[in-house]
Amino acid sequence: MIRKTRLFTPGPTPLLPAAQFAMAAADIHHRTPEFRALYTKVLRDLKTFVGTKNDVILLASSGTGAMEASVSNLTSPGDRVLVLTAGKFGERWVSLAKAFGCDVDVVSAPYGQTFDLEEVRKALKIETRAVYMQSTETSTAVRHNVQGVAEVIKQSGRDAVLVVDAITGLGTTHIDMDAWGVDVLIGGSQKSVMIPPGLSYLAVSDRAWDLMEISLNPRYYFDLRKERKNAAKGESAYTPAVALIAALGAALDYIAGQADGDLAAGRAKLVENAETCAAMTRAAVEALGLKLFAPGSPASAATAVLPPAGMDSGAFVKELKTRFAAVITNGQGEMKGQIFRIAHLGYFDYMDTIALIGALEQVAHSLKLPGFAFGKALIAAQNVFANRAPDEAARKELALAGAAPSR
Repeated sequence: MIRKTRLFTPGPTPLLPAAQFAMAAADIHHRTPEFRALYTKVLRDLKTFVGTKNDVILLASSGTGAMEASVSNLTSPGDRVLVLTAGKFGERWVSLAKAFGCDVDVVSAPYGQTFDLEEVRKALKIETRAVYMQSTETSTAVRHNVQGVAEVIKQSGRDAVLVVDAITGLGTTHIDMDAWGVDVLIGGSQKSVMIPPGLSYLAVSDRAWDLMEISLNPRYYFDLRKERKNAAKGESAYTPAVALIAALGAALDYIAGQADGDLAAGRAKLVENAETCAAMTRAAVEALGLKLFAPGSPASAATAVLPPAGMDSGAFVKELKTRFAAVITNGQGEMKGQIFRIAHLGYFDYMDTIALIGALEQVAHSLKLPGFAFGKALIAAQNVFANRAPDEAARKELALAGAAPSR
């Protein structure tokens, strides 16, 4: 059989065709009225996609650049900050804060788990300047309670700003930045917005903008104040990633098109799509006799799965790629060989999920998983989809898949 490469990775994710066309056609200079109109529209649409009234800043960098900017712009050497960590990206916050001379307090949870809010409450100090956390810890496929952490900070009476890496959280989980009191929310282009790596964006509250004026850490390229000033004129401070910005505009138009032009409603559909694909996948892998790595607080951006005892998780990664050109990810760092991860964010749908589960059944058969039988995983996934989808939505899904609805 022929093989068609499919990404099931939590970044980069599959590319939206309309975005690829937009990149190919993006022969435009960045100091022209045409680009300013595009840039202004993209920034305006990003505010809607994030779901905030705050200004959004766009950077030509990976998400780590936006993470660094949220440390360098908000802190001074010697400031005390609190980092909530439960995986590789939480640990990245610790490294970034230390790199800029912060005194770092840490609340940690074991890989595969999330934080105890009471521990967060106890760790907050009067002098805590900022709290850094993930919305979704991609390395372990855990979803954290951002709203709960925000409420703990409010109730504590502390003046700390809350900074959330939502790089895989945006578009896969419902986040209300303004209502919850999140001060900086970070996103990345290679995730739910379905375009290549190279752009990051930050929604920034008024409180965080005020804090930047008294923060003393050095910043140049990642000076968010400079970007904000230029963005008001429809420009970036430095040479922007023109093609990626054109792609982002096309992607946001596509998301809006899923809800008759309503971008906020399209974002909600994108989240529900990820939630459904994740729920189908969790049911399928459990039907195969495998265990979830994060059963207590599973993310919808990705699902982390434990292999059978004594088996390296790389066997699943290798088999899926070798036999079906389906690319999933192994664990990161010390988790390599311990888990494999299947993504659901962005340009994934019901058909992709069913295909991946079918391939997983073939891999389970070849690896001789105990108690394996063909169809069990697919049936479990189908039941989840049928139970989650209202009748009308199910009929639309069948119609999009090319099947005639039964009467």
